[in-house]
Amino acid sequence: MISNKTKYALRAMLYMASRPAFQEPVLAAEIAEKEAIPRKFLEMILLQLKNKGLLSSRKGKGGGYLLTRTPDQISFGDVIRVFEGSMAPVPCVEPGRLAQCPECQGTHVCAVRGVMRELYNVTVGILDGISLERANENARRAESVNMYFI
Repeated sequence: MISNKTKYALRAMLYMASRPAFQEPVLAAEIAEKEAIPRKFLEMILLQLKNKGLLSSRKGKGGGYLLTRTPDQISFGDVIRVFEGSMAPVPCVEPGRLAQCPECQGTHVCAVRGVMRELYNVTVGILDGISLERANENARRAESVNMYFI
């Protein structure tokens, strides 16, 4: 399960990506108001996203936060990793890590590891495959289907 901080980060990034002028700075106050996110909490989130290279900022008049890449080049996985870290459900399935569960008899005989590796691969594949742009397009499409005509 992802934290509220991560959900707020995704909402903020989706808002920034949905603006026609996504390459123009947007104020934290605007995002907080439009997405109903507590402003002080959002400012901490935006700073973390900036420190991890997903956002940049400009100071002064006309300043604010900007995406560092186009919305089609930022995935849900990119944003989630900033706040949740690895998406591996157990340490032994994370690529590049040789960690083993304390109770493990050996990764070569562990049936749990096989299932967890499959879960990890599917999860990462989905989250890294959904860009901010694609998520916003899906939301717009769903919204148009749910419109009522009188």
